[in-house]
Order: sequence, then C-alpha cells, then structure tokens
Amino acid sequence: MQTTQIENNDTQISQKIEGVVIGLLLSINNDGSPLVAFPRNPDEAAIPARSTVAMQSKDVGCEVALMFEGGDSRMPLIIGKIQQVVTEKNAQDESANAELDGESIVLSARQNITLKCGKASITLTKSGKVILRGAYVLSRSSGVNRIKGGSVQIN
Repeated sequence: MQTTQIENNDTQISQKIEGVVIGLLLSINNDGSPLVAFPRNPDEAAIPARSTVAMQSKDVGCEVALMFEGGDSRMPLIIGKIQQVVTEKNAQDESANAELDGESIVLSARQNITLKCGKASITLTKSGKVILRGAYVLSRSSGVNRIKGGSVQIN
C-alpha cells in the first residue's frame, strides 16, 4: 500500500491511498450506508462508505476490505467482508452427530451416548461398555437368548 499527501495551497486535503486496506465496519446509518474506520483515517472518526457487497447490521464489528475511489482516503469503498475460517470438521467435532435415513438412526459422540426415560437408561461409552439400568430389566427372545462374555456373573 502506498500513501501520499495531496496538497492544495499548503493545505492538506486528504491522503491518497493505493491498494487494499483492512478496515472495520462500525455501524450502518439509518439510510443504510455503512460507516467504516481504518488505519490512517484522516478524520479519525467513522466515515460513510459505498459498498460492492450487501452489508447488514449483523456484519457490524466485522473486518472489511477497503479500496478508495481515486485513491481518496475520504471515499472508501467496501469490496468485501473478511471471512472467519471455520471448517465443517471443526463444527462437527464440537457436537454429537445424528444421521437419519428413514430406516435407521445412527447417533455418534466422542465420549458417550445415554438414552434416559424415567428410572431407566442405556449408556454406550467410548471404551465399549454398554450399561443397562432400570427398576426392572426384561430380556425376551423367540429364539435362543445367549449371554456371552469373558466372564458372566449372575447375582
């Protein structure tokens, strides 16, 4: 970025700014024009800007890419909003995941999944444990009902 002074009869009119400057969207006027601040702002206050992209009140506080009409620092032009980096993988890692296809439901989580209803619960843990709890547990089968394990304890 190159900055030069434009002078007229020994009086500074404005700074000439070439290239892209990162500024901040401070607010949006009642007439809908965005107000921006940026480094080396000659007025040291928010300046109304024109924009090539739609800016909404939810964008206030965001960084914006600015250029200047004719290089005039008093005529900022928003050419875009700086996007925050968020990947889908990061968003998925922060929460549990559920997949529904009409025939089955797959729930997945990093640590455990617990289904609760009244005094009953089923918990699946990351280490592979399945914990059934209830005031009354019934296991029925029209075929063979097997219990298999490294060891089986009853009572």
